[in-house]
Amino acid sequence: MCEEHSPHSQFIEQLFEQTGSRRRRMPQEWLPKILDEAKALGIQEVIPSTMGEPLIYRHFEYLIDCCAERGLRLNITTNGSFLRFTPEEWAERIVPYTSDIKFSWNGATKETYEQVMIGLNFEKSLENLQRFIAVRNRVSCSGGSYCRVTLQLTFMTNNMHELPDIVRLAAACNVDRIKGHHLWAHWEAIEELSFKNSRENRQAWNHIVKQTQEAAAQYLRSNEQPVLLEGIYPLPETDEVAASNALPDSYSCPFLGKEIWVAPDGRINPCCAPDNLRQSLGYFGRVPETSLGEALESPAYYELLEGYKQLPLCQTCNMRKP
Repeated sequence: MCEEHSPHSQFIEQLFEQTGSRRRRMPQEWLPKILDEAKALGIQEVIPSTMGEPLIYRHFEYLIDCCAERGLRLNITTNGSFLRFTPEEWAERIVPYTSDIKFSWNGATKETYEQVMIGLNFEKSLENLQRFIAVRNRVSCSGGSYCRVTLQLTFMTNNMHELPDIVRLAAACNVDRIKGHHLWAHWEAIEELSFKNSRENRQAWNHIVKQTQEAAAQYLRSNEQPVLLEGIYPLPETDEVAASNALPDSYSCPFLGKEIWVAPDGRINPCCAPDNLRQSLGYFGRVPETSLGEALESPAYYELLEGYKQLPLCQTCNMRKP
């Protein structure tokens, strides 16, 4: 389901044709300037990459140091493979400086998990998760700041029948939160996996939501607290809504005015919508020529803040929330 790394995607081949490289990586020398500007704007957290595995970024330890020096917290999404270091070594490095680490997690059984998380092993991923949490618990108990652990899901028809069991697994592992969003169907081949493409699929999703809420009340963590559910709410079921996929006007964008995104090539973006669609939202400059402050103060950004609910992309965005 990843627009860059999916087997359905041609992104990497096109990138290689254009640049001679199969990977996009931000230059190390850009990091201090970007983080200084972020700090000056009052930004509190740094989210390193949602388009790949951040822990294989060759300058990641340098990024940790830069954030620590500026009092910025990291908010990390990882596939939990923990290459280069063991789960314990990674936990020791990142837990003291991280507010939340999200493990991409798309099944409660080996068959479903490995069907979606191509190339990963379910048993190994579960072991890595448990080993990381054990260090997180020790560091937090010794007086360190608390790093929340989240399972990050993509809601699809081929995996979310296991969502109540994912809640049970999360509670058993002392995961704090389960968070997710509905599928961005970048290609026709995966459109059938969307819960939003028919009234019947929406009804199926709403039944799963009810089961999941019941599971959260039933399966508690070791501290007798439920796993927090985020982004798991019913979808409108009417034929008209299902046909247009339009959101109610009351749904709000979680990004505009709250987050700002810088792509590896320096382009400043307002959100994490698919790249080819996001460009329809406007041009806000490029690092290092444009500062983050200049982007946020630009007429284009103000225009987007005021009128995003009228834009076709935003009217069907999977990220807007009630």
